[in-house]
Amino acid sequence: MGDGEGRERGERRAGDPGADNRDFRRDLVTDSGDSTRFVLVGTSHPGNIGAAARALKVMGFGDLVLVAPRFADAHRQAEAVAFASGATDVLERVRVVPTLVEALGGITFVCATAMTPRDFGPPTHAPRAFFPELAERAHRVAFVFGSERFGMPNRDVYACHACLSIPTAPDYGSLNLAQAVQLIAYEWRQALGGFELPRPVEPGRADAVAIDGLLGHWARALVRLGFLDPLVPRKLMPRLQQLANRAELTGEELHILRGVARAIERRLDEAEAGRPREG
Repeated sequence: MGDGEGRERGERRAGDPGADNRDFRRDLVTDSGDSTRFVLVGTSHPGNIGAAARALKVMGFGDLVLVAPRFADAHRQAEAVAFASGATDVLERVRVVPTLVEALGGITFVCATAMTPRDFGPPTHAPRAFFPELAERAHRVAFVFGSERFGMPNRDVYACHACLSIPTAPDYGSLNLAQAVQLIAYEWRQALGGFELPRPVEPGRADAVAIDGLLGHWARALVRLGFLDPLVPRKLMPRLQQLANRAELTGEELHILRGVARAIERRLDEAEAGRPREG
């Protein structure tokens, strides 16, 4: 992440590939959002602040602090509000302070974000490998991000307990500031336990009596259609029985199939009604 390499608006550098993933899940802490702070140092573009606020909100975080941004009111500017895309409540709670030390009040573990390790600096970790261990320590954690153009200065990195580097392609590791915030927020949320995907309501399955009624209805319709010979039924109905069993039909699906059988019978009734009587 940002080490002064980004040339275009909002670009940052990200870390070297490596670090094994660890399968680990911690029970979700209900106040985890209050125990986590995201700190942006020297941010230049209001849009990045708004996008970062959005990134935090979708992961259930909301504590965002700006240290000496280019514009003191950057989080209130129209560009920030537009990029927040509904996360204006996060922007409204933003605090602006002049120094990193003031941004870290109440924090017990600070993570820098940088592309490469610093001499005499804290140990560097890939987020996914490190976060489960960090989540177990029950710290109040802050993640610190440097400016879009220059990243984090050494003095700020030295003030941190750990340095995070997002593994990227070796030949191109440029990440936008808000993208880096999103990745860190996502990985941290997963380490804390994550959010469950909403489960759709399972439709009720048709019972054996309903299936038997369906097959009887289809048998009558197919006989009238001339597709099934009742004197030589062979194995058609047993095969349809197995098909219905494999399909595990829902009640709604069963009603559709019975509707098809009724439509066949209705069409046959109409055809018979319009046929001239013999003799």
